[in-house]
Amino acid sequence: MAKAVSDDVLDAALTEIATSTTQTVCSAEPANYAGIAAVTLAASTVAGADFTIADGTTSGRKTTVAEQAAVSITASGDATHVALDDGTTLQYVTTAPTQTLTSGGTVTVAAWEIEIASPS
Repeated sequence: MAKAVSDDVLDAALTEIATSTTQTVCSAEPANYAGIAAVTLAASTVAGADFTIADGTTSGRKTTVAEQAAVSITASGDATHVALDDGTTLQYVTTAPTQTLTSGGTVTVAAWEIEIASPS
């Protein structure tokens, strides 16, 4: 039996992620929305225009999160994760290359992708 999913179904999940309003650089993986505060090193405001939905690189669909440049660092530590939230819900978390950040400086979060693969 073949497996298939409509792009509309995958896009619905990616569209929900695109309702995120904050991208946070974290020192560890937050367990939930409330946990973001304890691991925040830097945060920037994001909006719908910062998310671009398109065909996936491998398969399925993806959203590309736009680069956030010169984000103010509010706490020192090793950045290991990036989180997206909508002000009440932790929408998505991913790992990031470890980078030591120093409070008072700035950090640039390069553009990155969230891909949902087609079923196989």
